[in-house]
Amino acid sequence: MLKTLLRTSCINGRSVPRKQISGCFLSRNVNLSWFAANNQQERLLRQFSLSLESHISLQYDHVKIQYYLFKLVRNFQSSNKWNNKYIVNYAKEGTTKCKKCKTKIETGDLRVGKVVTNPLSKGAGDMKLWYHPRCMVETFKLTTTMIEKMEGFGDLELEAKDNITKLINESKSVLKKTESMKTSNSAYQKKKPTTSTKSSQKVLKSIYSPSSPTDLLEADIDLSAAGRGQESLNCDVGNPGDSLENFRKLCEDIAAEKSYLVKTQKVSSLLKEGPEGDGFKGDAYLWLKLLLPGFVKRVYNLKSKQLVKLFSQILDTSCEDMVEDLNQGDVAETIKTFLEQSQMILPQKRSTLMLKEIDQYLEELTKVRKEDDQIQILREVTQRCTADDIKMFVRLITRDLKMNAGAKIILNGLDKNAYDAFQASRDLKDVVQRVKHGQSKPGNSEPINIRTLLMTPVLPMLAQPCRSIEQAFKKCPNGMYAEMKYDGERVQVHKKGDNFSYFSRNLKPVLDHKVKHFSEYIPQAFPSGDDLILDAEVVLIDNETSNPLPFGNLGVHKKAKFQDAQVCLFVFDCLLINGENIMHKPIKERRKLLQDEMMVIKNRVMLSEMRLINDPDDLQDMMDDVFSQGLEGLVLKDINGVYSPGKRHWLKVKKDYLEEGKMADSADLIVLGAYYGTGNKGGLMSIFLMGAYNPHTKKFCTVTKCSSGLDDKTLEELQFQLEVVKINKDVTKVPNWLHVNKSLVPDFVVKDPKESPIWEIIGAEFSKSPAHTADGISIRFPGLLMLEMIKHGNMPLMFQCYRYRNAFKINRQVL
Repeated sequence: MLKTLLRTSCINGRSVPRKQISGCFLSRNVNLSWFAANNQQERLLRQFSLSLESHISLQYDHVKIQYYLFKLVRNFQSSNKWNNKYIVNYAKEGTTKCKKCKTKIETGDLRVGKVVTNPLSKGAGDMKLWYHPRCMVETFKLTTTMIEKMEGFGDLELEAKDNITKLINESKSVLKKTESMKTSNSAYQKKKPTTSTKSSQKVLKSIYSPSSPTDLLEADIDLSAAGRGQESLNCDVGNPGDSLENFRKLCEDIAAEKSYLVKTQKVSSLLKEGPEGDGFKGDAYLWLKLLLPGFVKRVYNLKSKQLVKLFSQILDTSCEDMVEDLNQGDVAETIKTFLEQSQMILPQKRSTLMLKEIDQYLEELTKVRKEDDQIQILREVTQRCTADDIKMFVRLITRDLKMNAGAKIILNGLDKNAYDAFQASRDLKDVVQRVKHGQSKPGNSEPINIRTLLMTPVLPMLAQPCRSIEQAFKKCPNGMYAEMKYDGERVQVHKKGDNFSYFSRNLKPVLDHKVKHFSEYIPQAFPSGDDLILDAEVVLIDNETSNPLPFGNLGVHKKAKFQDAQVCLFVFDCLLINGENIMHKPIKERRKLLQDEMMVIKNRVMLSEMRLINDPDDLQDMMDDVFSQGLEGLVLKDINGVYSPGKRHWLKVKKDYLEEGKMADSADLIVLGAYYGTGNKGGLMSIFLMGAYNPHTKKFCTVTKCSSGLDDKTLEELQFQLEVVKINKDVTKVPNWLHVNKSLVPDFVVKDPKESPIWEIIGAEFSKSPAHTADGISIRFPGLLMLEMIKHGNMPLMFQCYRYRNAFKINRQVL
């Protein structure tokens, strides 16, 4: 029979006898410091540890273990060797918040502080954690003897001293009642599991930040539950094959394959045969949802550096060391590495997490914003993970599974039409259900049909760069529509009766101030259109001339600067009208339908400007006309082309695309610094800060950041050729010769800008950017023109940038 024994530990010179904890099965030594972290008692608690023996993983019956540990800590606290330091005084400014209740301590109110070591920086000295007196007493179970030894206690008014003493006595009374409850075993009576969110949150709070034994005892937990995860999440873990371990193996298999076809076959095999080869019995939607984390509408507010910051606290490791490791470009690898080295939490030896549990943990992360709440959830997950498990969990948060497999590769493993159906509806659950429904019919081998769903955004059709007129006519041999490329913000309009929804290019809701007034004019423009899906561009136009104003002026503040201007909706395509999906129809038919159904509302809702082109000379004339007006360019569309969501079947013509960029704006700029890349370029300088010299201030100013135009071989060579100094984006280490905005401080700066290489940077146009210090001059869509253009020579000066600016008047206005 398995037994778990608490080995002898020395407290106050007395031995704590061996004590069996019924129902607990642990497989390794447990360091008490992880439990102490929430109680600011790490330093003393690390002096001893609890060793528990058995054959099953740590996740089982955590709650009973934690209750006993809490009792052990409380007993140790009451000993004479407990070296706490407290301070008490009256709040001076009213800006501090109580660490327990999170409310402000008003000016003049009594506050009690606990002095602790700063956990975020070694050698930074102590820090004070402030509490209301009641909150402090409830959290740390202070005694009257400890209070009298507090720094500043003798300076308090008599009434304040009496109040603190009264609070301590009340706390003792509650504690006695709690001990009585424990003795009678009332706290260990089984309770029915609950699936409510509140109960789940209560469990999380009681487990990881118990403010008192009462909190822990009264938590709504089934102490006889077999698994730690089910106590906190209260979820059905589903089919045994739906495990995180099986999911990891599939991701590794997909990543190891170079052939996209084989990657798809891996997914198809899983969904047909299952992880064990005995037939798939799991949740297909759950598998696909996790295989496509970038397509799930979840917001975690956890970027790489924020994750490192939180995990440095969870693992009790140096945040600076983790940030240094993060420069290699993979936050998941960083966290895995430091979990393996951590003395705070030891990784599990065997993976036991299920996909439903992982999915629910991810969902819980979307509901919290405070760091403390995020740490609670991440700590719970980490305690249940192997090192490889936590690596996969972090990759799910960052939405990058490192498989080199996009939605098409994954979804084609479900059905050959699944990807196109998903592109049209963006509803993964609907696609999976329709595939399953079709497969359930005997003898049915037909792929699912492609359909749109009103009020659900459709992935917009896109355009690829057009390098020449010859390329345009090769792509569109039967003729094309040449449409003005509007310099605005793309929007997809959904109308269902009197209800409107507006989605951006990234399928996110558009800010209300940009589109709210369109609900008044769209019904006038489409009097017979009850249901609509329109593809359009929101542009700020001049009321007098009806000419578009520069991109970037749609912001609520910038828009206010233009007194005689308003926002106009330029409609250029229709995807659905009155319940009929017309995406499969050629654009010449969709355009005719728009012309027949739409009434132009001047400067409010207008039809895009488009011409039918059949001759190369006509296209050249239109291009010359557009560029002479300072407009962005053209979009070319095959007259027989259907609307293909997410596909780049259109062509876009811009100055920087034509004749290898000879028509585009360019400038000679100095390499001033560099930034680490991400992904495959992690650990490499792959983004470069470019600028020019200002002879008046005798400083080098920034103009743009450039990351395109360099192949992998050249990038590798630059790691050794550039002479740089690493400053890790530290503002205090920026050299005097560099004038750079705080938000753009690089990871590296060049040693000597006068010896730094000068590159010719090409861009769509010169633009205005307050982030850059060369009088706001910048370059839109910058890239290195040609490898041969890298050179050393005379320094580019700021007056040369002014010359470029005056020559090209980007955004059709002088900067």
